[in-house]
Amino acid sequence: MRPDPDAEPGEPAMLALGRRAEVVDTFGSFNTSEDGSTRTSGTDVLYGPGFVVEIASGQDDVMQAMIVVQDEDIAWPVLSRLCRQSGWSMTDMESGRVFGSA
Repeated sequence: MRPDPDAEPGEPAMLALGRRAEVVDTFGSFNTSEDGSTRTSGTDVLYGPGFVVEIASGQDDVMQAMIVVQDEDIAWPVLSRLCRQSGWSMTDMESGRVFGSA
Protein backbone atom coordinates (compact mmCIF):
# COMPACT_ATOMS: atom_id res chain seq x y z
CA MET A 1 0.00 0.00 0.00
CA ARG A 2 1.04 3.56 -0.50
CA PRO A 3 1.18 6.02 2.42
CA ASP A 4 -1.25 8.92 2.24
CA PRO A 5 0.76 12.15 2.58
CA ASP A 6 -2.39 14.09 3.56
CA ALA A 7 -3.43 11.78 6.41
CA GLU A 8 -4.01 13.48 9.75
CA PRO A 9 -2.41 12.04 12.90
CA GLY A 10 -4.51 9.11 14.12
CA GLU A 11 -6.17 8.58 10.73
CA PRO A 12 -5.49 5.58 8.49
CA ALA A 13 -2.53 6.58 6.36
CA MET A 14 -3.05 4.27 3.40
CA LEU A 15 -4.27 4.90 -0.10
CA ALA A 16 -5.83 2.27 -2.32
CA LEU A 17 -3.47 0.13 -4.36
CA GLY A 18 -5.62 1.16 -7.30
CA ARG A 19 -8.78 0.17 -9.12
CA ARG A 20 -9.28 -3.60 -9.35
CA ALA A 21 -8.49 -3.69 -13.09
CA GLU A 22 -5.29 -1.66 -12.55
CA VAL A 23 -4.13 -3.93 -9.73
CA VAL A 24 -4.80 -7.07 -11.81
CA ASP A 25 -2.90 -5.49 -14.74
CA THR A 26 0.03 -4.63 -12.46
CA PHE A 27 0.23 -8.22 -11.22
CA GLY A 28 -0.17 -9.41 -14.82
CA SER A 29 3.06 -7.62 -15.71
CA PHE A 30 4.75 -10.01 -13.28
CA ASN A 31 3.36 -13.26 -14.74
CA THR A 32 0.53 -13.33 -12.20
CA SER A 33 -3.10 -13.87 -13.19
CA GLU A 34 -6.30 -15.82 -12.63
CA ASP A 35 -6.39 -19.43 -13.75
CA GLY A 36 -9.72 -19.06 -15.57
CA SER A 37 -11.77 -21.12 -13.13
CA THR A 38 -15.17 -20.02 -11.85
CA ARG A 39 -15.11 -17.98 -8.64
CA THR A 40 -16.79 -19.63 -5.67
CA SER A 41 -16.07 -17.01 -3.00
CA GLY A 42 -15.82 -13.26 -2.60
CA THR A 43 -12.17 -13.18 -3.59
CA ASP A 44 -10.27 -13.19 -6.84
CA VAL A 45 -7.25 -15.47 -6.80
CA LEU A 46 -4.19 -14.67 -8.90
CA TYR A 47 -1.41 -17.20 -9.34
CA GLY A 48 2.16 -16.01 -9.66
CA PRO A 49 5.64 -17.50 -9.65
CA GLY A 50 5.97 -19.00 -6.19
CA PHE A 51 3.00 -17.14 -4.66
CA VAL A 52 -0.78 -16.74 -4.69
CA VAL A 53 -2.61 -13.40 -4.36
CA GLU A 54 -6.14 -12.99 -2.98
CA ILE A 55 -8.06 -9.78 -3.68
CA ALA A 56 -11.56 -9.02 -2.38
CA SER A 57 -13.84 -8.95 -5.40
CA GLY A 58 -16.69 -6.91 -3.89
CA GLN A 59 -15.04 -3.49 -4.19
CA ASP A 60 -13.57 -1.64 -7.15
CA ASP A 61 -10.85 0.12 -5.10
CA VAL A 62 -8.34 -2.43 -3.84
CA MET A 63 -7.11 -1.46 -0.39
CA GLN A 64 -5.10 -4.61 0.28
CA ALA A 65 -4.21 -7.98 -1.13
CA MET A 66 -3.17 -11.09 0.73
CA ILE A 67 -0.11 -12.85 -0.68
CA VAL A 68 0.76 -16.40 0.31
CA VAL A 69 4.35 -17.30 -0.55
CA GLN A 70 4.73 -20.92 -1.59
CA ASP A 71 8.34 -20.88 -2.81
CA GLU A 72 10.49 -18.12 -1.29
CA ASP A 73 13.40 -18.52 -3.71
CA ILE A 74 11.13 -17.85 -6.68
CA ALA A 75 8.61 -15.43 -5.12
CA TRP A 76 10.77 -12.87 -3.29
CA PRO A 77 12.68 -11.49 -6.30
CA VAL A 78 9.39 -11.07 -8.18
CA LEU A 79 7.56 -9.50 -5.22
CA SER A 80 10.48 -7.18 -4.47
CA ARG A 81 10.54 -5.94 -8.05
CA LEU A 82 6.73 -5.60 -8.05
CA CYS A 83 6.85 -3.39 -4.92
CA ARG A 84 9.71 -1.30 -6.24
CA GLN A 85 8.06 -0.63 -9.61
CA SER A 86 4.52 -0.08 -8.29
CA GLY A 87 5.38 1.87 -5.12
CA TRP A 88 3.56 -0.70 -2.99
CA SER A 89 4.73 -2.25 0.26
CA MET A 90 4.11 -5.61 1.89
CA THR A 91 3.77 -6.37 5.58
CA ASP A 92 4.59 -9.80 6.96
CA MET A 93 1.67 -10.33 9.33
CA GLU A 94 3.64 -12.80 11.48
CA SER A 95 6.73 -10.68 12.09
CA GLY A 96 5.40 -7.16 11.37
CA ARG A 97 8.30 -6.51 8.98
CA VAL A 98 7.55 -4.17 6.07
CA PHE A 99 9.04 -4.79 2.62
CA GLY A 100 9.06 -2.49 -0.39
CA SER A 101 8.14 1.18 -0.54
CA ALA A 102 6.99 2.67 2.73
